[in-house]
Amino acid sequence: MRVRLLLLSLVAFCVVGCDHATKELAAEQFRADPLRLLSGALTLTYTENRDMAFGLLGPFLGAETRLWLLTATKSIAVVAGAGFLVLRHARSSWLTLLAISLITAGAAGNLIDRITRGYVVDFLRVPHWPVFNVADVAICTGAGLLFLAMRNRSGSESVA
Repeated sequence: MRVRLLLLSLVAFCVVGCDHATKELAAEQFRADPLRLLSGALTLTYTENRDMAFGLLGPFLGAETRLWLLTATKSIAVVAGAGFLVLRHARSSWLTLLAISLITAGAAGNLIDRITRGYVVDFLRVPHWPVFNVADVAICTGAGLLFLAMRNRSGSESVA
């Protein structure tokens, strides 16, 4: 059990480290000059996200109020959610624990940005989609893995 938690903590640490290293690279390299890759299917560009996903709070709250509301809410949610999930699923499958680790790491990566910078750095742009970052990829991948783990678990329960 301790080895599992240690390995999953290592995964989370690596995701947060990769997230912040790539955000620093984006700030240094792509702020003024975006880089188009894959015939424009992927563009590396520096963007500051000062709102929540898709800018939903912008019309309703001032910038400073919005920052503190988002930071406090996410801090509480990440700590409470991660603690609950780890305790509840400590003996769960590797897939479930990996999903929880990725979601927690992604949330922590963006939360660190909100606390230290006041905004989240996004830099991955694909056509017809909002700009995102490594933390967002980790969250979405973790959510997908969690869905698969729950689907596998419910499928095995119906057979039994």
